[in-house]
Amino acid sequence: MGLNVPTFAPIGLLVASNVFMTFAWYGHLKFPHAALWAVVLVSWGIAFVEYWLAVPANRIGYGTYSGAELKTIQEVVSLSVFVLFAVFYLGEKFTLNHGIGFGFIALGAFFVFKGPLK
Repeated sequence: MGLNVPTFAPIGLLVASNVFMTFAWYGHLKFPHAALWAVVLVSWGIAFVEYWLAVPANRIGYGTYSGAELKTIQEVVSLSVFVLFAVFYLGEKFTLNHGIGFGFIALGAFFVFKGPLK
């Protein structure tokens, strides 16, 4: 029994794209003395790669997932990647408040995928 490409490929591509986008948006925070123009150019270069992953993820996934479901997957993946990035790259603490807030977002994702309420 093989993997269902339209089901899993979009998620894998969204994970990869979010790693790139997180570095594009937040990686420069470790370099506060770098020139703004330089970090913007580097960020654009990183974001270029991110687009080459995110756009195919959505093209492949649409039909298997609705637009709302794809966006929800992207947001959950984005927060998950960011938590790891903030803790391990930026050295920030993950607090109970963060956990509760992200838990509410996960609850919202649950309702997006649950289907119609009866």
